[in-house]
Amino acid sequence: MPIRVKSRRLPTPDRGLSPISSHPDVQLPEIEYDDTFRDVVKKLSLYIADVVYMPSTFEQLRTTTAGEDLRTLVEHLSTRVTNPAIVNALLALRWHYGATNDGRGISEARANACEIVAWRFLTRLSEREAVEFCLHEIPDESEGESSSHADEPADGGESNERTSLLRHASGSSSPDHYSDFNRSGSSRRNMLIKSLSKLTISRHASNIEELEEDPTTPFIHLNALEIAAIADAKRFLSQHVVQKIITGIWNGEIIFWDRLSVHSEKKPRFYNAVTADPFSRLRVPKYLKAYEVAFFIGFLMLYYGVLIEQNRYTITPLEILLYIWFAAFFYDEVSEYIDAGSIFYAADVWNLFDMIMIAIGIIFAVLRFVGLYQENYTLVDIAFDVLSLEALFMVPRVCSILSLSPYWGTLIPCLKEMAKDFLKFMVLVIIVYVGFLTTFSLVGREMFTFPHMAMIVTKIFFGSSYVGFDIMEDIDPIFGPPLMLIFVTLSSILLMGSLTGMLSNSFSRVITHAREEYLYVYSVYVLEASTSNRLTHFYPPFNLLALGIFRPLRLFLPSDDKFRQGRIVLLRATHAPIVGVIQAYEWLTKKVNPDGFDNFRGPRTTSFNKRQSAPPLDRFDNRPRSGFRPRMSTSRRTSAEVISKPKPRQEDAEEYAGDAPTDTEVQISELSAKIDRLTALVVSLQSGAGIDTVRT
Repeated sequence: MPIRVKSRRLPTPDRGLSPISSHPDVQLPEIEYDDTFRDVVKKLSLYIADVVYMPSTFEQLRTTTAGEDLRTLVEHLSTRVTNPAIVNALLALRWHYGATNDGRGISEARANACEIVAWRFLTRLSEREAVEFCLHEIPDESEGESSSHADEPADGGESNERTSLLRHASGSSSPDHYSDFNRSGSSRRNMLIKSLSKLTISRHASNIEELEEDPTTPFIHLNALEIAAIADAKRFLSQHVVQKIITGIWNGEIIFWDRLSVHSEKKPRFYNAVTADPFSRLRVPKYLKAYEVAFFIGFLMLYYGVLIEQNRYTITPLEILLYIWFAAFFYDEVSEYIDAGSIFYAADVWNLFDMIMIAIGIIFAVLRFVGLYQENYTLVDIAFDVLSLEALFMVPRVCSILSLSPYWGTLIPCLKEMAKDFLKFMVLVIIVYVGFLTTFSLVGREMFTFPHMAMIVTKIFFGSSYVGFDIMEDIDPIFGPPLMLIFVTLSSILLMGSLTGMLSNSFSRVITHAREEYLYVYSVYVLEASTSNRLTHFYPPFNLLALGIFRPLRLFLPSDDKFRQGRIVLLRATHAPIVGVIQAYEWLTKKVNPDGFDNFRGPRTTSFNKRQSAPPLDRFDNRPRSGFRPRMSTSRRTSAEVISKPKPRQEDAEEYAGDAPTDTEVQISELSAKIDRLTALVVSLQSGAGIDTVRT
């Protein structure tokens, strides 16, 4: 006889499941190859808003059925869409949704969805195609080919050379709009957020052309990696496919300038040692960092020499060299700040050290010159004492190269967040300290002065509790003992214990994401150092030569190609030894690793270093526009894909015959598909675990 039993429902797993979002009625975005950036943003925002309408975490969208529509979108984009601005649009939407606080978590879920789709789309491409999509710069539709070349920033002066980071279109018709965009970092961030808000808020409008101005104008000339850095898309930047591109830029495998000439054009390309100008290697971030360390070592040696000599009565040649080093360092930091902007400049913690070092150097120079002019040698001694403070920041700055290693680089974000929490907690400590200091000073005013009592309370706060017990009777026989007992208990036990626990929790919280923080800072540094529109970048202290020669001439002579040619000649003359060292290093490296500059897999027919007459990488003119594009094979195809996928043309098949995926790529793709199916199976089993009857 069958026995009816009632089973117990399985406990809910720790990771909450998002609601299943399956929307067969939602149409996938039809994005054409020639669609503008604003059109792509509009279409993607419509789809994301329709399929992500409930709060979901990043992991829920990535691993559960809540992200099923996102997987469908990725499959659609990878098989049907060839528009080069796909990744740019997804990351721009990620920034827009991430900056919008709706109080319900829906905007955060949509931001996570955009980030997931962006990096999953890249994993479906070959490595060389991923480079093309990530480094595609949003073009300015308002200016033609001739005007874009004419508006390219000339190298005649630094004021006309700006990095692509947060760079506004030079062809803007509104001077006020241009000046607004070059404000502080917060103003720029707000402008970029509002620009997309105009587009997404009106998503139900039938015609996006109703907007008077293009809301995506502030994103012109930004590539996908720069938008990811602005949008704080740290998970996207920490993906292996993205980090390989960042590492390629760091090592000089991917360059933006291949020659130094008046008519050089900035565009991403793979480095070719045969055709590239050796002086273009001066822009490689790895060599910039190496020279920076060497510059600071020389800076430190001059610093020690001046302090050891410490001539009170005259300025020595060694001190003159120190002033030159200070001036070159100051000018280089100002140029970097102008190029990068406050948002990216503040992202590097070492830039704070640089600003403090410059401030100390200025104070030292002012006190030194005033003291010598007035023959006030006491003021001169104070100047050298101020200069002694420089070592607190210069020595760590010399060792800043350690922050590029994974171990030390993950500790710096932790220390940074712990310092923020410590400063917040110190507000409470100061309030308690001032209250007890006032009470003790007034109660014991007959025995102790205010400075003496302040020192005693400070010693007690830092652990010398016995000092308080020794003087509590002297403060006041009645109120002294109970007040001192309360203060010692509060400061030594409660406050210090709370501070220790809070810092421990802060460290544990940040260390879990420290790798993403480290890779984010590393990526920002690489992009800052490599994507500048400045053709000629002078290393300090040679930058003072360019400043002293060309800046005065620009006051009364027109800025034209002659200035640019003059800067190029000066750069070649002053940096020839540095280029020689770089060439020797790369020659030795090539002997050890012959394939050092050929680490990206993919079709070489689309590579920009193999076709001298090919258009820039960001135009994608050599990609098929019919929808057929080679990609990594998946383990299976949907019926809709089999039915609707157009048969490739014969010429397309011949062009991409050499783009067959490797065995490793096929295995990885098959394994990814199996994991997705296994995840869906586990979720379906969990949802059906509440069976009411079991027959035996």
